[in-house]
Amino acid sequence: MKSFWPPTARSMSLWALLGVIANAGITVTGVAVRVTGSGLGCPTWPRCTPDSFIPVAHPEHSWFNMSVEFGNRLFTFLVLAVGAMCLLTAWRLRPRRPDLVRLAWLQPAGVLAQALWGGLVVRSMLHPVTVSVHFLISIGLIAGCWALYARSREGDAPARRVVHRDIRKLGYVLVAAVAVLLVAGVVVTGTGPHSGDELASRFDFDIETVARLHADIVYVVVGLTFALLFALHVTDAPKAARRAAWTLLLIELAQGAIGYIQYFLAVPAFLVGLHVLGATLVWIGTLRVVTSLRVREQLPAAAPAPAVPLPH
Repeated sequence: MKSFWPPTARSMSLWALLGVIANAGITVTGVAVRVTGSGLGCPTWPRCTPDSFIPVAHPEHSWFNMSVEFGNRLFTFLVLAVGAMCLLTAWRLRPRRPDLVRLAWLQPAGVLAQALWGGLVVRSMLHPVTVSVHFLISIGLIAGCWALYARSREGDAPARRVVHRDIRKLGYVLVAAVAVLLVAGVVVTGTGPHSGDELASRFDFDIETVARLHADIVYVVVGLTFALLFALHVTDAPKAARRAAWTLLLIELAQGAIGYIQYFLAVPAFLVGLHVLGATLVWIGTLRVVTSLRVREQLPAAAPAPAVPLPH
């Protein structure tokens, strides 16, 4: 318990990492809701049914669908609890670091915003725009959690790059490309099957067209990752950066294989869930690569003020 209370830098890092895992987890439970057709298992919000906050017998919804959707709502409280612990730990950390407190505030605030948006998803009858934004909010929260995790393991000095400045710029381009890839992915998802409920609408796009556009962006992301990895090796960059880039490339290749398999198998539900998990891991891996391209040292301790002789 000593490493948890009073808070230490180690416990701050651990809670931030748990925040990354929890927010990644809720993307998986969210896609489980959709591929099982449970999006309107709880047809109202914030109640599950018009008369109850918990699942009760409902003539139009099965117990299975209600349980899946209600389970996803309960998981939100776990994510909120982890976010609250991130904030409490950052606030109680001594010496207090304002940068960590600011980043930690994003967690509970973001989860509450996500919960309210979830209500809009239900009230809009799973409109693909609201469902897409629901996923992208989680992606933003993961970025905030990762920033908190990375900063908690560093000092307070200004960032110092450990690679050539052009390589670091390439890392930022990679982040932007992966963000575009995620947006394209939710468009494909909102166009294809597995809407979450028979009443849900879909994007009025040609599925083959948006799937091919998504695949083209994948090629760009993989190419940028390979270029970054090559640049890191030829410049003898730190091992941490090269290891992060290798890990990202392997995740991308696995994700690409899953994408092609699900396309040729007519998008089975299990592979859709696996693909969403893979997309989340690609995002986390990209953030890890970028934060490995710089370091922050500890600021030197301030020298004690010289003693001033008191007047006689």
